Amino acid sequence: MSELAPSPELPTAYRREATHSGLVSEPDVYVAMRDGVRLCIDVHRPVTDEPLPVLLAFSIYNKELLSPEATTLPPQPAWSPLWMGPTEAGDTRFITSRGYVHVVGMPRGIGKSEGGGSREFDSYDLIEWIAAQPWCDGNVGMIGISGFGAEQMHVARQNPPALKAIFPYDPRGAYGTLGGFREEHPGGVLSLFRYLVGHFGVFHQDKGVPGELPPARESLWREAMANPDYRMFGHILNVLSMKGQHMPAVFETLIDPFEQPGTVERSEAEFGNIRIPVYTGAGWYGYTYKTHLQGAQSYWRNLTDIPKKLLFLSHTHLERPFHGLHHEIVRWYDHWLKGIDTGMLDEPPVRYWVSGLNDWRTGTDWPLPETQWTKLYLTSWERLRSQEFTPGSADDLIPPDSFVQMPLTHTRQVAKLRFLTDPLPRDVLIAGPAKLKLWASIDQDDTNWMVVLKDVGPDPSVRSAREGEFEIPSDLPERELSRGWLKASNRALDQDRSTPWKPFHQLTRDAAEPVTPDEVVEYDIEILATANLFRAGHRICLEITSMDRPTGVAGATDVEYVPYHISSSRTTLHHVFHDTEHPSHLLLPVIPD
Repeated sequence: MSELAPSPELPTAYRREATHSGLVSEPDVYVAMRDGVRLCIDVHRPVTDEPLPVLLAFSIYNKELLSPEATTLPPQPAWSPLWMGPTEAGDTRFITSRGYVHVVGMPRGIGKSEGGGSREFDSYDLIEWIAAQPWCDGNVGMIGISGFGAEQMHVARQNPPALKAIFPYDPRGAYGTLGGFREEHPGGVLSLFRYLVGHFGVFHQDKGVPGELPPARESLWREAMANPDYRMFGHILNVLSMKGQHMPAVFETLIDPFEQPGTVERSEAEFGNIRIPVYTGAGWYGYTYKTHLQGAQSYWRNLTDIPKKLLFLSHTHLERPFHGLHHEIVRWYDHWLKGIDTGMLDEPPVRYWVSGLNDWRTGTDWPLPETQWTKLYLTSWERLRSQEFTPGSADDLIPPDSFVQMPLTHTRQVAKLRFLTDPLPRDVLIAGPAKLKLWASIDQDDTNWMVVLKDVGPDPSVRSAREGEFEIPSDLPERELSRGWLKASNRALDQDRSTPWKPFHQLTRDAAEPVTPDEVVEYDIEILATANLFRAGHRICLEITSMDRPTGVAGATDVEYVPYHISSSRTTLHHVFHDTEHPSHLLLPVIPD
């Protein structure tokens, strides 16, 4: 079934009508955890004496923004100035009218919940309390995206008996507790997503005078305070100066911007603890946030021997307050919590939206088993070509291309190299992750490689030596599809965990190695997954740059709080090599027609 336009709803005929009416809300119910600390939750039930399955939304975000009264704001698209990410616990009226209880709560130390102790088992204890209530039939699932999705994966590792299935859409990263460094900062390039979204937090926090830190952390703090890249950004220096009293999670990342040793090994050991059905995914919009898109794929790859499904939506972010996907969510839980045959497991496990085609495709695994991994080589005059370099030919002597990036203290201009194919003779479909194999040198000891994949065209032009035909037209339409990032000093690979299409970098402090200026270095840069149909007459475009910039004022940003990155404070010359000895190329996941 095709749709006439992109939609957050799926092409499924499952549209179970409302079976219950009325709504009973019990706000500010306090539930004691095993150590006596009480969590504050809201319970929303349809008007019935019948025990029902429960969908729990649990996250660090303020439940006061998530009540049926607060969510009377019409759902706002991502380009609305009223779109607010944390309003993502689900549509209470939809959930309760389909015969589920909707519980919304927050861990200890957040909002109205009490503080103290460790929150490790909060969601576990709450689920078991819910299962014992007279309005619950003993079956619990979970709902909500992003932070709410991360909590689902967190508690699923603990296997509370009453938790029968989860739907963690946009689940945050899989490596670490409730997400981690690797998938929030791919390639070790510091993203300011956590800073931007941190302004919506309601953590209990008493700011005091910045004090002396333990010696090891004091040393890291002094190093961070002296970092000229940080000092360019006043809002970052502001967080650092408070020594953890303000935005403590952001502070910890700034003073120690690496993955902690053992994180990967611990996470891999825990994946096997998840033994309930999991429906996860993200949208192609997630390449800007990274943690959701990367986390969904990491979970998919590492969760085995359980029923699982994977879904990728379009580049259009889900509306807020979150109400999308609800027919699919109810379909999932009708199967696992109500025992209704919804046909859920009769379909291919992977479904993904293809931009350019603007339609849905399905698959049996991810990356798709039928993928034809295809190389496009960077060459002179900023071209991408299929032909390999030929040893013992003029290809041995092709000089590098170059660009110079000045820091944000000097310019708003993002310098870049732009490599394009000729107009394509036929449609080309890609779906999955991509990679740039790059040989390059710089005149400093570090830089941030940022690469951008685009669809450019259609281009009816013919390039020739005749006047007016030299250049590719400057007014061609273009769409950005995805990006990739790598801090040059974090280039070391974990060979055992890397695949030809997915470099797995060692992002620990011990593995970091400054670049020798002017030395040609080999880099593997992951480009986050996407799916796109490049139509005949379009060009595949790869841009290589080293900086992005805030889209707002004083470090703030505009639509969707799309995050930017800590950039270099030094003017840096970049040489990109493409010759027989240095065959820089783009690896694309081409799907046969």
